[in-house]
Amino acid sequence: MTTTDTDEQAAFLTKLRAFQGTEAGTEVGADPVNQAMIRHWVEAMGDQNPVYVDPDAAAQSVHGQVIAPAVMLQAWVMRGIRGRPAQGGSPRDELMGMLDDAGFSSVVATNSEQEYDRMLHLGDHLRTRTVIDSVSEEKHTGLGVGHFVTTRVEYETTEGEPVGRMLFRILKFKPGTGRSAAPSDDAARRPLRPRPALTQDNAFFFDGAKQHRLLIQRCAQCGRLRHPPGPRCPRCGSYEWNAQEASGRGTVYSFVVNHYPQVPAFEYPLAVGLIELEEGTRLVANVVGIDPSDVAVGLAVEVEWLDEDPDLTLPAFKPRA
Repeated sequence: MTTTDTDEQAAFLTKLRAFQGTEAGTEVGADPVNQAMIRHWVEAMGDQNPVYVDPDAAAQSVHGQVIAPAVMLQAWVMRGIRGRPAQGGSPRDELMGMLDDAGFSSVVATNSEQEYDRMLHLGDHLRTRTVIDSVSEEKHTGLGVGHFVTTRVEYETTEGEPVGRMLFRILKFKPGTGRSAAPSDDAARRPLRPRPALTQDNAFFFDGAKQHRLLIQRCAQCGRLRHPPGPRCPRCGSYEWNAQEASGRGTVYSFVVNHYPQVPAFEYPLAVGLIELEEGTRLVANVVGIDPSDVAVGLAVEVEWLDEDPDLTLPAFKPRA
């Protein structure tokens, strides 16, 4: 790297960090907390706690009424597919636009920390106040060269009652600059698929995938299977777990066919299914080997391993023979 490159990076970082501490505006959720969205969420997650969907059971609980899962906090104020405006917008939009213009056009969420003041009830209408907390210097990561952007988000009802807060961090990176990237003169090569965020809880799943083994987390105390992986069994509360290898057979429980927005690492239309495995758990994966228009709920499928690159293997599902 030349002195000129270093100076340019320093100047660019100064412009980025001018946004630190800036209030990025407020947003109001499109809809109040409602039963339909809660039902979609818990069915997708396989959460069978009746306090989310059964008014009678909820009335007899400590809450006295139906509540929304706490981890849905962010969902109630998330933007739709329109995303950020092409020009203008909030200071956060301007910051993201600067990073895009500089080539840091890909994004992946890296971590999120949430705190809750109270449970959310049907009819609560939320709004947020967001502050740009920090922008890192240029980092070299497995995904590519990029900047970590951290925001602090305060959640409250439209009447002004605080309900929670979140520290949210993303990585804005240059596609094709990661450890497994092709040489820079190979401009025609499709960018690498985004990397998963690895944790102590889910690393076993991706390690198993590299061996073409579909592993599901299992509670060592009560034997319950769970996916996505987590640190604690939702049934018995145990922190002890092991893994069971799944058969790889299942059915399409639900699906979407994505046409837009498009990410260069994927081919479109892109069929994404919620697959219910024979073992009873569900996972999200691409549906392959079939025209996306022919995918249907109830379609019998089996695992098809996608060796995306030397560092990433993922399960997809094709129609079962």
